[in-house]
Amino acid sequence: MTEPATKKAKVSKPVLYSYWRSSCSWRVRVALNMKKIGYEYVAKHLVKAEQLSSEYAEKNPSRELPTLEIDGLCLNQSMAIIQYLDETRSGGELPSLFPSTPEGRYQVRRICDIIGTGIQPIQNLRVLLKVMQFKEDKDEKTKAKIAWGKHWIDLGFQSLEKALSQTAGKYCVGDSVTAADLFLVPQVYNANRFKVDMSKFPIISRIDKALNELEDFKNAHPSQMPDAQ
Repeated sequence: MTEPATKKAKVSKPVLYSYWRSSCSWRVRVALNMKKIGYEYVAKHLVKAEQLSSEYAEKNPSRELPTLEIDGLCLNQSMAIIQYLDETRSGGELPSLFPSTPEGRYQVRRICDIIGTGIQPIQNLRVLLKVMQFKEDKDEKTKAKIAWGKHWIDLGFQSLEKALSQTAGKYCVGDSVTAADLFLVPQVYNANRFKVDMSKFPIISRIDKALNELEDFKNAHPSQMPDAQ
């Protein structure tokens, strides 16, 4: 009897298409670490537009990162990937990234959405390139990029800080690491890149510091990636 393709695929090592400084890829790297999943890292250089190739578009029609090949599947979109990993690999010693109660899951998804739909997309590379095209001088392009990113992250963090004042324990939602924390850390990294005054956001800063002390987060950090620059 022939085994289903998905069973055969589980023998193969998962493949993550990633970029060292991609926020969305970073979230998935943490999830893979927390679920104790070893994977092959395939770098796609965003600035060089390697993700726009027709070959990669076969794996990810949106031509975005990350893409995760696992269980005979080709998965796109960081939140969907994280949910898939949590639904297929939880229990025992593996932590769950979503609380057991409907209210808890709502709070986690709320934080994820504030970051993943309200902040990060507005300051991602595609948007920044569009903003910069209206400036001719290189220095002016850089100033426009920084000003744009800083404005939208600062605005989003005002909302996020208030939300976390209602949900935070040691981490974003209570005292266990959840998907919300996977979204938080890369966004704080971007905030620092865009020179946001983080002293205005003590709860965000405190949680970020605690998370960055965890091994699964340390090992997913951009500086640890093979394509780090």
